Amino acid sequence: MEVVLFYIAASVALMSTVLVVTRLNASHALIYLIVSLLSIAIIFFLLGAPFAAALEVVIYAGAIVVLFLFVVMMLNLGRSSVERERSWLSPSMWYGPAALTFILFLELIYAISTGTADTSAVAVTPKQVGISLFRPYLLAVELASILLLAALVGAFHLGRRYLRQRREEIE
Repeated sequence: MEVVLFYIAASVALMSTVLVVTRLNASHALIYLIVSLLSIAIIFFLLGAPFAAALEVVIYAGAIVVLFLFVVMMLNLGRSSVERERSWLSPSMWYGPAALTFILFLELIYAISTGTADTSAVAVTPKQVGISLFRPYLLAVELASILLLAALVGAFHLGRRYLRQRREEIE
């Protein structure tokens, strides 16, 4: 039964990833990216890596994609921002992500209740992950965080300059 659950999660991941690439609206694509990352977390859980699944949800789906969503929404400011936000909130936009997430939720409930997840693997504790990341790779982790911060500040300034030029062209 574990193989069937794996294939369901993999097919949800493939469908949502294809929808990420094919959406014209960046906000809609990011919502489908969250669904794709959640399905990858389910796959990690089924393979016996619950800590990796939790990290996938908290770091990728929870922090990075939400940051991307805020940047996309921040850079889409303009005269027609109200109409654009109303199109983002249309109920029909949420049917696809809600259906895929519901499938993943049912699969997770079934896997937890029946115990089909592979628990034979050695569990990795958060302390072990922290020690392996921050002892030998402390400088690399800090440089990566500084690089991400610089990219965010650069994207903000480029977007602000672009919006200023666009407003001047309109007026």
